[in-house]
Amino acid sequence: MTPPPKVIGYTAGVYDLFHIGHLNLLKNAKGMCDYLVVGVTVDELVAYKGKRPMIPFEDRIEIVRSCKYVDAAIPQYDMDKLTACKKLGATMLFVGDDWYGTDKWQEYEKAMSAEGIHIVYFPYTKGISSTKIARVLQQFRGWTDESAQRALHLNETENG
Repeated sequence: MTPPPKVIGYTAGVYDLFHIGHLNLLKNAKGMCDYLVVGVTVDELVAYKGKRPMIPFEDRIEIVRSCKYVDAAIPQYDMDKLTACKKLGATMLFVGDDWYGTDKWQEYEKAMSAEGIHIVYFPYTKGISSTKIARVLQQFRGWTDESAQRALHLNETENG
């Protein structure tokens, strides 16, 4: 008798300024699948929103990869989650409920369902986001993306 196939789950995000909301999503997702793959958005794709992450891609993917709930972390080069799920063999896609009911995600639901992929919406962690953290840093410390990058670079050179 062959063992039942593993349930592979997929989620993706920028994961800039990793916070408790990110951790909650990954923990809840892992609780619903056997193998969790996390796509980490590359810097070039973040730029499509007119934004720049404060933490470089290489650091963000390493942070996500190091989380005990994550089985694999991969670069996310585009927004095509259906193709990513099919390529990975994922039967579950995890996202925040801030997307629930939007036209885009209603279309995703139809396309995913036709491929046997179930979308699970998790509650958005109230009161926290990377954008809010970045705003606080900018207000209280006067940080900009450039000053954050300089601070990170100075830290690297000081620590070897």
